[in-house]
Amino acid sequence: MPLDTSHGQSPAGTGETRPAEFRARRLNERVGEGDTGALLDTVLGSPLSGKLAVVSSFGADSVALLHLVAERRPDTPVLFIETRMLFPETMDYQTEVARSLGLTDIRVIRATHTDLAAHDPDGTLHRSNPDACCALRKTIPLDRALEGFDTWITGRKRFQTSARANLPRIETEGPRVKVNPLADWTPEEVRGHIAEAGLPPHPLVAQGYPSIGCVPCTSRVAPGEDTRAGRWRGSDKDECGIHFIDGKAVRSPKRETVS
Repeated sequence: MPLDTSHGQSPAGTGETRPAEFRARRLNERVGEGDTGALLDTVLGSPLSGKLAVVSSFGADSVALLHLVAERRPDTPVLFIETRMLFPETMDYQTEVARSLGLTDIRVIRATHTDLAAHDPDGTLHRSNPDACCALRKTIPLDRALEGFDTWITGRKRFQTSARANLPRIETEGPRVKVNPLADWTPEEVRGHIAEAGLPPHPLVAQGYPSIGCVPCTSRVAPGEDTRAGRWRGSDKDECGIHFIDGKAVRSPKRETVS
């Protein structure tokens, strides 16, 4: 039986019944040109958000957003997509970050054993079809986990890929509002926030991994390369598929190496 890879079309949670487009528009009006802190204060405190969660990979930059959320609402549900192929360092880091920030509601999201047995029994799907592997281990489990929520917060940033260059801070995806508080942050701002707040860095960053995913599909990045050059190296893939634009998965060409 083929995987059901439909995305973002399940009903939103029960906390807010008005359409996502209406809620996103009103939240945008309330936030205006406010900074990231003002945006998070509004989103985390407004009934327009309904039932809300943060989605995090606990990757290289994740701690910056998690810190900003934890300062305001440490009980915010955090959905951690655990693909069963993550680096051991990422698993340890997730525990460390949750403890150090006082996050009290970490929900580990995984593919079911039934789906894995049916579609990737030997754990090699990433070699022949990385898009299908991401759908199996990331997109489908996240879709299931988001069924009870009206709004989700991500750590996406415009500088990461060409497909994200015009990323709005507040948008909609299917029946949900989607919030990208760090959309306009630069790499320097992310690193500066982590350093100034004394936040624990992901241990693999210092080893040459500025963007961190699953072990089989993540490699070190050489000086001068784009920060996401080590993700799915050798292919034109640089999105896992959990983020959609205009209702469709986006695969944007990797940037050229800077000489």
